[in-house]
Amino acid sequence: MTIIKENAPHLRRKATVTRMMADVLIALAPTLVFSFVVYPLNTLITYLLSVFIMIGSELVYVGLRNMMPKDGQKHSFKERFLYAYKGKITPNHFLAPAISAIIFTLIMPAGAPIYAVIMGALFGIIFGKLVFGGLGSNIFNPAAVGMVFAKLCFGSQYNLFVSTWYYTVPDVAAGATPLGWVNGGELASINNYSLLDMFLGRIPGALGEVYKITILIGLVYLLIRRSADFRIVVSYLGTFILLTLVAGLSVYGLNSDVNPFHFLAYHLLSGGVLFGATFMLTDPVTSPINSPSRIIYGMVAAVATVFIRLFAALPEGVGFSILIANMVAVVLDHYEWSNPRYTWKKFLGMGLLIVIPSLVTFLAIFYGGVYNG
Repeated sequence: MTIIKENAPHLRRKATVTRMMADVLIALAPTLVFSFVVYPLNTLITYLLSVFIMIGSELVYVGLRNMMPKDGQKHSFKERFLYAYKGKITPNHFLAPAISAIIFTLIMPAGAPIYAVIMGALFGIIFGKLVFGGLGSNIFNPAAVGMVFAKLCFGSQYNLFVSTWYYTVPDVAAGATPLGWVNGGELASINNYSLLDMFLGRIPGALGEVYKITILIGLVYLLIRRSADFRIVVSYLGTFILLTLVAGLSVYGLNSDVNPFHFLAYHLLSGGVLFGATFMLTDPVTSPINSPSRIIYGMVAAVATVFIRLFAALPEGVGFSILIANMVAVVLDHYEWSNPRYTWKKFLGMGLLIVIPSLVTFLAIFYGGVYNG
């Protein structure tokens, strides 16, 4: 038997990587267009900077990786350029960083300063992708790496409220995002925006991840085209909904004024849960290969998202949870236990990923004093 090593994504059907990337671009288009409508200048600046930096970095990397070796001869710049790039550039070297740039654009706040965008995009493409070997070799989602880096370094300098015709912010919460109000027990502010406003994206937040209608349109398109694995989406959203409902019921036990289902809907429509499930977790390069592993992968990401949101200092946990899941994906793909069969051990692991986090969530909220508002 001959074993052939290939880079991700690993396709099991008649499809090309280029076609899958084109599908992602098409799915992202409604959200990107609506972002341009709501935040014309902010989206344009962030988008152009991100695309230029990420595609440019990718092309520079290809050139450096294929440099002409020293042979004692003097070669012109044209000869060196042709040697480095001729026959070594494919459409995927443009499509892949373009997708990362668009996703990075849509998950950045409208009021992020230009230097945060530049540093985030550069850090994301270099340390999230190129240092691992470039196209198909990265273990982390570059857009998530860039967003998290920019958030940690420059988050305090973000202007979370940018004036736009599409929505207004209540005076009592000007500058805050919805998740910023419910983190840390401030449950009284949960009604500052209606669920309809949150579904329509009429709230402050990122440039694109708040528009749930356009995101759902993209999700349906990707699922129909089979360019996104439904197992990841269903396992992530299902686990997130279940754990958040447990949290809501626990809070209700302490404060009967809190509707647990409203609490669930609020968290589901806040932040980047739907966007991350649609465009980031389903990345075929950074997700596991086999079906059972993909289910576990989605569940791990959901548990991390809920725990970060409820118990950590930061209100939003999607970006961090995606990076955690990316690391777990490497373990799930280990050859000794990675296989497409559903065994009792894998079902046991899936069950424990529901039972243990649910118990921890209940105990932490009901007895740990996490929410006192």
